Amino acid sequence: MGSQKLLEVENLCIRYGALTAVSSVSFSVSNKEVVGLVGESGAGKSATAKGIIGLLPPIARMSGSVRYRGEELVGASRARLQKARGAQIGYIFQDALTALDPVRTVGVQLVEALRVHKPVSKREAWQAGEALLEELKIRDPRRVMNSYAHELSGGMRQRAIIALALIAEPEVIIADEVTSALDVTVQRKVLEILLRVCSDRGAGLIMITHDLGVVAQTCDRVIVLYGGIVAEDADVYTLFDHPRHPYTHALMRSMPRVGSDAPFEPIPGSAIQVFGELQMCPFHERCAKAGPDCSAKLPPVQTYGGSQFRCFHPVGLEQ
Repeated sequence: MGSQKLLEVENLCIRYGALTAVSSVSFSVSNKEVVGLVGESGAGKSATAKGIIGLLPPIARMSGSVRYRGEELVGASRARLQKARGAQIGYIFQDALTALDPVRTVGVQLVEALRVHKPVSKREAWQAGEALLEELKIRDPRRVMNSYAHELSGGMRQRAIIALALIAEPEVIIADEVTSALDVTVQRKVLEILLRVCSDRGAGLIMITHDLGVVAQTCDRVIVLYGGIVAEDADVYTLFDHPRHPYTHALMRSMPRVGSDAPFEPIPGSAIQVFGELQMCPFHERCAKAGPDCSAKLPPVQTYGGSQFRCFHPVGLEQ
């Protein structure tokens, strides 16, 4: 099977009253592709993800385009979005303990999640749940099916949440900081399982994270968000070897480096909050390369090599 675009996001804008959480975000996801959405807290990662599947609060106002296999979802009815959630686009929430219903077993929740989208009996749904947990490398799937959330370890709860997102076999999976609460050993196992299952099923995966180590391990392509815009869009090798946007470059330099005693280089200042229409580079106040043009208007999208970026003064391309 060749590469097929499953999800296309174009000029997405999300506002909460006067606050603009997402100003202009565009990207696509193909089958078997892992796309990372990275950036600091407040960059617009989770707002973008929740906007895609219609999980924004009522105060939110969204414009732009979100197309699943060419079908527009922005402005779609509640019934259409409910059909999309789970059956076509699965969402793995960050906090497994709050995402799981504490008064119902994992099995009951898996059965319900499948039967909402597919005409199967409870018995068939239960068997499908057990088979999926086994696929997720759970040694005793029957015990987990009959367990409540508080009876499971953090890693096991996270696998249960992954199962809920995968049970109806969606073609696109959104994983929102799925490993942030796990220790490193469990984190690696969970990521390996998620990547393998998505690859086996031909699903596209959006990996939302602030951890560039996770990005390096898992992603084919990376979308760097800052101030609600795509600062840079590049394949993972290009991004780590030749970051073009000063924000991406600063993120790289703030990471711990193996074999180096050099101190961290934190990014000065704080992440911006955007009110109204964004009319300048949102990073200009924290950027060592900023010039007068950066505060005068929003940079256009430029392309060089394997990168697209919005910057008047990109790293490594000085005139």
